[in-house]
Amino acid sequence: MSRVPLINESEHPELAELIGSIRGARGGRLLNFYRALLHSPQLAATWMPFNDAVRHQTLLDDRVRELTIMRVAILNRVDYVLNIHRARYAGPAGVTPDECDALTDWARSTLFGPRERAVLSYVDAMTREVEVSDPVFDAVREHFSERETVELTVLIGAYNLHTRVLMALRIDPERA
Repeated sequence: MSRVPLINESEHPELAELIGSIRGARGGRLLNFYRALLHSPQLAATWMPFNDAVRHQTLLDDRVRELTIMRVAILNRVDYVLNIHRARYAGPAGVTPDECDALTDWARSTLFGPRERAVLSYVDAMTREVEVSDPVFDAVREHFSERETVELTVLIGAYNLHTRVLMALRIDPERA
């Protein structure tokens, strides 16, 4: 159960415009994550465009983005994010169900090539150790431009923030 009550939009008409904006950007849905963030309307209002920029306004391809997000979710034990991305975004991004399963122990898997292994190693370093070793960073730089490296770094950081907020507030996934 969520540690903060989720905002019920019918009880907060003053948030109607913001809620409409969130729903419009989320295919008509008001996810529980945003229902919790609405306790701070300014955070809810700024989170959405930032998250959209991190996910959709970069040069990173969809596959790298989804592998990154799901690996962060696995490391931080946040099924909320993992399940949504696996169900809705992984397939269209070219990530197979077997690859989703293999993300838990990707280092032993043969399903990922050098570029993806560099990304997953970078995700692990940033999420587990925070400090990234030169060899791990150099492996990323072999496959990504400076811009893409910055974008990948921000994506990992953003989803560490996202998953840690979900975990700390114990925000429950939506009911099917």
